[in-house]
Amino acid sequence: MRVALPRWTGTLAMKAAAFITVMCCALAALLGVLVHVSVTDQTVGQARALALSRLKDATSAFEAGDTLLPGAGVDPPGLPRSLRRLAAAGQRGTVVARHHGRPTMWAAGPADRGRALAVEVDYSQQASTIAGLDNSILWSSGLAIGATLLVGAFAVTRVTRRLHATALVARRITGGDLDARVDDPLTRDRTRPQDEVAAVAAALDSMAASLQGKLLAEQRFTADVAHELRTPLTGLHAAAELLPPGRPTELVRDRVAALRTLTEDLLEISRLDTGRERPALDAEHVSAMTRRAVRAAGAATGTDAEVRVVRDVYVETDRRRLERVLANLVANAHKHGRPPVVLTVDGPVVSVRDHGDGFPAYLLEHGPQRFRTEGGATGHGLGLTIARGQAEVLGARLDFANAPDGGAVATLTLPQRLPDAAGRRPDAPGSDTGSGTGTDTDSGTSTGTAPDTGPS
Repeated sequence: MRVALPRWTGTLAMKAAAFITVMCCALAALLGVLVHVSVTDQTVGQARALALSRLKDATSAFEAGDTLLPGAGVDPPGLPRSLRRLAAAGQRGTVVARHHGRPTMWAAGPADRGRALAVEVDYSQQASTIAGLDNSILWSSGLAIGATLLVGAFAVTRVTRRLHATALVARRITGGDLDARVDDPLTRDRTRPQDEVAAVAAALDSMAASLQGKLLAEQRFTADVAHELRTPLTGLHAAAELLPPGRPTELVRDRVAALRTLTEDLLEISRLDTGRERPALDAEHVSAMTRRAVRAAGAATGTDAEVRVVRDVYVETDRRRLERVLANLVANAHKHGRPPVVLTVDGPVVSVRDHGDGFPAYLLEHGPQRFRTEGGATGHGLGLTIARGQAEVLGARLDFANAPDGGAVATLTLPQRLPDAAGRRPDAPGSDTGSGTGTDTDSGTSTGTAPDTGPS
């Protein structure tokens, strides 16, 4: 089983810090071991040479029958057993051991009748030197690791800060802010060496500029085409009204009306694409605006929709835009779903549900896309695109989902503002009740929008 690690452990700064720490510890350990082994070998070698020299003098005195010097003796107490066995076997050797509570260098050799002649040399000073060296290595290694981590963290933080800025700009561009640019400091001065972060930032800025230019050209083209079509369509509509009554006249008028609706939708989309649309705020109950939208959509489609009020609230919003969004959603539900179509008002959340086959998969994943329909649907795919654009102008969120038991569900979540911002009170005359439950079925005329399944 994989251990679930915190999210911060996956950051570049933490990975770099871990790498620097591991490498510093490994290098410090390697250098410390090399220094420790070198100094220890030198110190032990000097003490061993001194002990063997004294053993040689003691052996000469023992063979001559002279008195042994202090620190030398035959089978002295405290002589390590391993060294005693080595001397009994006729060989000389040295070993470091503790004697009387302090480090001692022993040297022993063979004496008569299987005994061992040994000398002891005080090893305390050499042991203290080695211990002090080890402490110095540990402290210096810790300081070196800390200093390296600080320097490395500073260097890595500079890089990660630039990467975070690049990612933030990329998210802003994804959200529709095509004016966002990284403008990395290194990209401003081409004489300075360019690192990989600067290359990524420059590529992102270039991509954003190119994308912005293409989108602006597309928006201008759409607006120009729609604008140029309005004049001949107005004349065509006037001419169609002068035709004598009959089936051909009805067909011509129907197609002219559809073409005018498409032109108006294109103009509305082009205005929404500019991002300059601003709501005209007013205050009213959500249920009242929902019922008006149902009546407007019902007049265009000739169908009914049910309004259920679970909890009503007083919000400050743009009535025309909100009713436009809801009318588009209701018309789309009637056109591409199956009845009954139910609108549920639950505070600032309004959901529109039909009982058809639901939204297509691409719409749920990527959102509405203009001029795209699937499943044999008719239309131009602009209704839901306009609904989402107008919702963004209102500061609302429009989500699309499919109900578990079938049917498409569009959920509009409105931002709540104080009702007195428009000079209105919740208990003002002519307003609906503040909260309650109920069902209302209305139908009415639409403003000429034909949403489609899967537009964007």
